[in-house]
Order: sequence, then C-alpha cells, then structure tokens
Amino acid sequence: MADYYTLLTNAGIAYETACKAAGVPIKLTQISVGDGGGTVYNPAATATALKREVWRGPLNALFQDEKNPSWLLAEVTIPPDVGGWYVREAGLWTDTGILYAIVKYPESFKPVLATSGSGKEFYIRSIFETSNASLVTLLIDDTVVKATRAWVAGYVADELAKLDSKQSVRVATTGNIALKASQTVDGIAVIAGDRVLVKNQTLSKDNGLYVVTNEAWVRTKDADTNLKVTSGLCVSVEQGTTQADTIWQLVTDGPVVLGTTTLVFQNITFGFAPLSSPVFSGSPTAPTANVFSNDDVLATTKFVQRALGSYAGQTNYDSDTQLTVADVGKLSIFTTAGSTATLPDWNSVPPGGLVHLTTTGGLTVKTRAGETFGAVNTTNLTSVVLQPGNFAVFRRLLLGPGWSLDSGDTALKYSPMFSTNGATVGYMKHPGGAIEQWGIGTTNAEGYVYITYPLAFPSSMRSISCLHGGTMALMGCVVYDSIEKTGCTLRVQNGSNGSLAGWAVYWRAIGI
Repeated sequence: MADYYTLLTNAGIAYETACKAAGVPIKLTQISVGDGGGTVYNPAATATALKREVWRGPLNALFQDEKNPSWLLAEVTIPPDVGGWYVREAGLWTDTGILYAIVKYPESFKPVLATSGSGKEFYIRSIFETSNASLVTLLIDDTVVKATRAWVAGYVADELAKLDSKQSVRVATTGNIALKASQTVDGIAVIAGDRVLVKNQTLSKDNGLYVVTNEAWVRTKDADTNLKVTSGLCVSVEQGTTQADTIWQLVTDGPVVLGTTTLVFQNITFGFAPLSSPVFSGSPTAPTANVFSNDDVLATTKFVQRALGSYAGQTNYDSDTQLTVADVGKLSIFTTAGSTATLPDWNSVPPGGLVHLTTTGGLTVKTRAGETFGAVNTTNLTSVVLQPGNFAVFRRLLLGPGWSLDSGDTALKYSPMFSTNGATVGYMKHPGGAIEQWGIGTTNAEGYVYITYPLAFPSSMRSISCLHGGTMALMGCVVYDSIEKTGCTLRVQNGSNGSLAGWAVYWRAIGI
C-alpha cells in the first residue's frame, strides 16, 4: 500500500450504491482533519469517523482530474486562526453525515499565531477514485468557503477560454489529416505541444483546435468543451506555406456539440484586422480560393487574374491522354500528330468548367464512355477534330452528362452557321444565311439532268452554273429550266448531232 492514500469507506460505498440505484447524486459537503490520536496510523475502510477529529469545515472545491475522469479532487483551506495540532488524517463527509472517504495524510503541523508565534492558512487536497465521478456533486455555502489560488487561476482560465478570441495556433491544415503523431502541416513540421487549427477534415465534426501529441491529438484547453466553442470563435495562424498570418472564424451557427456538430471555418483575414495591423503592411497575402469557388470569400489578385481569362497554367501532352479536373482552366497543348484527348469525368467538374485545347499536329477530342457532346453549338457529335494550329474550348454543361464545344476556331467547323456536308453532292451554309450547294448528274438520251438539292433553299435559288464532261464536238452550251426551291432541270445542247446520253454534268447553285 502507498505511504499516503485516500480510500472510500464501506459506509461510503453503501451510500454511493444507494444513490446510484435511486438515480440521485452523491452530495459531499464537509471535510474534517484529525491528529490520529497522537500517532500516525493506517486508516481502514471500516472507519466511520476519524480517530480524533480536531477541525471540520466546508469543502472549497470538488472536481474531476483532467487526465483521469474517475479521479475526484477535493480541496479545503484551514484558516490561520485555528491550529496548534498535527494533521495526520482527514475525512470527506456526505450531506447526511456519512464518512464517505478517509485520508492518510503526511504528518504536518498546523500552527496558530496565538500559541506558536506564527500562523498560516493550511491547504489540503485529497485525491480519490470512484466509478461514479460524474454523479458526485459539491454542496457549498458561498459565504463560508475560501477560494484557493489554484482554484482562482483555473476559474479565470476557464472563463477566458469561453471567449471567442483564442490563443493563436502555429499552423492550420489545408486538407484532411490523421489526427495523431508529429507530421507536416502546410509545410511546417509540427511537434508535440504545437497548437493546430484543423479545418479541412472529411468529417467536419472533427474540425477544431488541437494540441499535437505523440499519439492521438487532443483538443486545446481553450476549445475542448461546448461552452468554449461558439459561433464567431476566432484564431490567428502564425506559420505555414499558404496559411501564415491568416485569421479564421468559426461560422457554424447555433449551439455546438463537440464531436457531433459540423464545424466550418472561414478566412476573415482582411475583414477582421484593422488597417494598422501587420496583416496590411508591405504586401499582404492570403490563400487563393479554389478555381471553382463561387461564394463570399474575398478574392486574391491571383484568383481575379485567373477569373479575367488568364490560364491557371499550361500542360504539354505528347500522347493519348485522359484529362482530369486538374486540367480545367489550364491550356493543354498536344504536340504529337494523331493524338486523342478524352475530356474529364463530367461528375468531377462543376457546371461551367472550361477545358482549353490546342494542337500542333492534329487532335481528336472525345468524351468518356456514357457522356456526350451537348447541343448548344454542336449536334450529334461523337468526336471533335482539331487540325494543326486549331484551338477549341469545351464547357461542362449543367445537365448531362455532357460537354459543349463553345468557342475557338474549331467551333466554326461544327457551328450550325457553318454547317457543311462535304460529300460529292453536298452543301455549305454561310453566316449571312446564304447556302451554297453542289453536285454531279448524268444526262439522259435527250441531254436532260434532273437535280434535287441536298437542302431545300428556304426562299429561292439565286444562281446556278454547270460544266459538262462532253467532247469538243459538243457546243458546251448548258441551259436550265423548271427552277424550284428543291431542285431544277438542266439540259446539254449538242452541236454535232452526237449522242446526248451519259455525259457528266457538274453543277453549283447558290440561294437563300
């Protein structure tokens, strides 16, 4: 057995059992001290009183140990005007007068000024273990008890911890991390004892202020209870590659239950600091918002420049490539002729995300399996072909899964305004509304060729010209009649009375 100890008495255990069964708290009110009858002895659990009590008073404080929740700490201060005896034993008493716990105390003399020539306050702390620590309460008379210096310091620290402004942290996270052991956070190697703002966990309920330990991290003393973590909590960051000299605010509204409530932190660096703050001296910096951000976070010059149209970067590819969300906003250049680029996974890109492509040797652009090219500027496309030097911009559609070919010189080829059928009998539309059509026909025995246009002219045919494949004996004169929106009839005249059948006639018609 230890030299000095505290143990629950049998009567105390019975009282505790009865309280648990009745669902009522264990109420402790007083502590007494004794001189052990003049000698040091080993108290037993069968005790119902001290051997010789010399003083009794109200408990000053009763609280759980921070590291061992099953331990209770009881404190009392014996005033300077009593004493003249040794303290060798102490007892904790319930509100019903039961000796709940008995203490073997290191033999200590308590002087009193009147007889000893000096006096002092005498501080006693008793530590004991119970399986029902959370059920034990302290009944005190505020007009009698005295606060110890340690109690006052602890009380002030707890009250300060309830304020929204917290002690600064060394670093802040930029992504999900394992909350254990020493590691590198935002470019800084953190060690045991460092404070860290954790704000990017996949499970947002785990966000908050932590202290680094060699094992599992623990929440900091100023942010480890619901009362200390409230909406508006602010903390500044000292170091880090991207987060240094920033200030973050908890923007979660309503009551917080640590470990359950989602905790969201927002960068308020420029909105919080006064103009005289070092944050604004020299060339202040702040984290750049994500390329897809669309919220109320302040924008850095880097973000604004990118939003104005500058590429977020450039990547050169020399082979077939499956593009990813990392390529959105960048310029991707394909340098090998005949390469194929597959657009990113539609689900990974926010609506409106742009992919910029160009090629020096020719490129075919496709979508992933199950995704399509939409019908904004394109219709029923399975792929888009870029000729050497062409440029194309593809946009992630809101509804899909699909992409639209929005701009670039490649888009002209696939635009409805430039719709073209390049077959032997084909057509080409012009932006002004004109339609140019062409084809080839063969004359019958009378020299007639009956033409049906690939497209019916919306208004009328304006002009037609043709050439025939006859010999020099033919006069080369071609006439036409029966002109319609859908077609016309051509006739080849023969100047040498030769056969008119089987001659090729090439025609070109323009209309609107």
